[in-house]
Amino acid sequence: MALRLRGYIELPANQAKGGFDHADIYPPTDRLYVAHTSNDAIDVIDISQDQYIESVPGLTGVAGALVSEARGLVFTSNRGENTVSVFAPGAENDAFKITVGVKPNGLAFDSTRGILIAANVGDPSIPDSYSVSVVNLARRERIAEIKVPGRTRWAIYDAAREMFFVNIASPARIIAINVRDPTKISKEYEVPAAGPHGLEFDPAAGRLLCACDAGVLFAIDAASVACLAMFLLAAPPT
Repeated sequence: MALRLRGYIELPANQAKGGFDHADIYPPTDRLYVAHTSNDAIDVIDISQDQYIESVPGLTGVAGALVSEARGLVFTSNRGENTVSVFAPGAENDAFKITVGVKPNGLAFDSTRGILIAANVGDPSIPDSYSVSVVNLARRERIAEIKVPGRTRWAIYDAAREMFFVNIASPARIIAINVRDPTKISKEYEVPAAGPHGLEFDPAAGRLLCACDAGVLFAIDAASVACLAMFLLAAPPT
């Protein structure tokens, strides 16, 4: 499928270095939430009108943005202040924050149980700071901190298998956390290339799709942990 440029949407100018990071869409209101890292804010865009609406400020070093359509919520990971934020579309300025681990980045959410995880990038100078924080949304608190073997990259949730998956840059692997016991790693998948980065899940085939800094994409069977296929990428993922 070929992509075609349709136009541009003007956003607030960068106030510092860093630019933008992740984004997600809330379809019921056609709102796109973009992590404007350099401005410590989430930019809100109306994609039906192709226009900027507003910015949600006060999210220091915001990196991740995740929408739960089932719950009608938006989550952000605020790497500069070690928190995650939660708000409802249309009530962006009523956000509340929950403290998590060091430099949260990737987010994943189980909408049935209200369990959110934040995959923390960590800091090499801080012992045991490579971790995954587990948050109980109803209680508005962190309920577990799971030590992981290296720097995290991205996280997803598979509702059918009730499993969170998190990429680890080095050693190259994917870890799995069972939402029924979100206090420990339940399984590890070795990835045969450097730098697992982007991560997605194909629920119909039960396959993890992992893009690596080495310029390859792997299809991995979530049940058997077997690498089913490898595809060369035109460039490393960003």
